[in-house]
Amino acid sequence: MSSIAPAAGNPPARKLAALAVPAVLVGVGCAVTLIALSTVAARLQDLLWTVLPDSLGVATDSRWWTFGMLTVVGAAVGLVVWKVPGHAGPDPATTGLVSTPLPLSVLPSLTLAIVLGLAGGVSLGPENPIIAINTALTVWVVARVWRAVPVEVAVALAAAATIGAMFGTPVAAALLFTEMAAATTGGRVWDKLFAPLVAAAAGALTMDALGQPVFAVNVPPYAEPALVDLLGGTVIALAAAVLCLAAVYAFPIAHDLFHRLPNPLIAITVGGALLGVLGAIGGSVTLFKGLDEMKRLTDDAADMSTGNLVLVTVVKLVALLIAASCGFRGGRIFPAVFIGVGAGLVAHSAVTTVPLAVAVAAGVLGSVLVVARDGWLALFMATATVGDIRILPVLCIVVLPLWLLVANRREMLIAAPEVAPANRGA
Repeated sequence: MSSIAPAAGNPPARKLAALAVPAVLVGVGCAVTLIALSTVAARLQDLLWTVLPDSLGVATDSRWWTFGMLTVVGAAVGLVVWKVPGHAGPDPATTGLVSTPLPLSVLPSLTLAIVLGLAGGVSLGPENPIIAINTALTVWVVARVWRAVPVEVAVALAAAATIGAMFGTPVAAALLFTEMAAATTGGRVWDKLFAPLVAAAAGALTMDALGQPVFAVNVPPYAEPALVDLLGGTVIALAAAVLCLAAVYAFPIAHDLFHRLPNPLIAITVGGALLGVLGAIGGSVTLFKGLDEMKRLTDDAADMSTGNLVLVTVVKLVALLIAASCGFRGGRIFPAVFIGVGAGLVAHSAVTTVPLAVAVAAGVLGSVLVVARDGWLALFMATATVGDIRILPVLCIVVLPLWLLVANRREMLIAAPEVAPANRGA
């Protein structure tokens, strides 16, 4: 995305105000799309993991059911990626949170692939695909209804609206787009942020009206800040970051191994089978995108040993690595939050004097910063996960040495293959 400003320089107020109408409509539309996709995935998940095993007399937490279901889901997604027109879009390992708009012809296969993955227990979130879907729809509609709105602005509106809806607040979009705006030249930052913030607010309010997800886990409030928490939080955040960096450096190796297989059907089926094995080892809490599961893990952590918490966290990390590299469609931020929560629970279990809110927030800060490589987003996710704004001053200091560790490290992305000159027109 080359720019998120409506024009070079400082646009007049009337020009910014004119963008408010499409921004509001895009925000509402993107939230509705997110809700519809999430509802379909939830219904299918209930069918696959509750109704179907109950009707067959199989325990829903059966290891064989977990292995078999994820293998079948892998084959189904692999078939979609291999044979369905559009092939569910580009390789997700090569795309970030916001990328080039897709043609509408890709959306049916991408929607099918993400619904199957979310419902089937794959350790990926909905963020990247739903932003891609909303971006494609928004660009198509805006090009026909508001032709004066540039494509890059339409992309910004869709991305901001979806992020606002997904997190139930425009704050995450504001922080993310502040960094994007700072990377562009010319014009005031708030001029560039105006329309995306309107879209993000509309998306968040729509989600709030229709029932938004709650990110906060159940931890005691951070009532007594102490200087020693800076040290504990820094150690935990660095440990979580190092853990996730191991997966980042293994990412291209795993991606290459899977993509040496003859076709996506085989690659993603093998990936699904491996996820099934991991799910059988780590239990159902290590499946799915991780939002509800991290709450379960936090509630059950008091009855789990430090070793069990380590096992769950490592299994989820490996599951993310496999799911992201073999070809499943989905985002990496949601499972990264789960991994951060797990790392924080491990630290608190080993050293109980560290406040649970500090441990969990620091773990999320470290994991999300490595996976998303965005300091603002990491700070937001860490604060939102514990649901206590009083943790923010500690995190703002902890993030500084953390950024020095990760700033110039490899990112969790694979360079997209070059297209031959003769094929660029296609």
